[in-house]
Amino acid sequence: MHLELTPEALLKQLGYPVTDQTLTQISTIIKETPELEKFLPHLPSFCDALAVEKGYVAMSNSKPHLKIKCNADQSADNLSAFVALIEHWADKYKLQLEKANDTTYYIIGHN
Repeated sequence: MHLELTPEALLKQLGYPVTDQTLTQISTIIKETPELEKFLPHLPSFCDALAVEKGYVAMSNSKPHLKIKCNADQSADNLSAFVALIEHWADKYKLQLEKANDTTYYIIGHN
């Protein structure tokens, strides 16, 4: 099955309302993140996997990229599981990530 996420569908998948502002922001993210469209069909299952570790994917307000964030107080074990999950998905789907801190990563491209 091939799933193509339109900007509107992507916003809904990420839990954002579809407004002119959010459409502009997600369109910029898609444009500025090289080959992001190769990963977008896998985004719903990635979001589901992240939810187990109290993580999520969101639009960044500071960079034109999607960010992966963990929003829970993290013990060493939970943080390790969160990082291992992100690294597994990055390797599997050839994502280029930029680490902002222990609980935030940016998806900056696709290899």
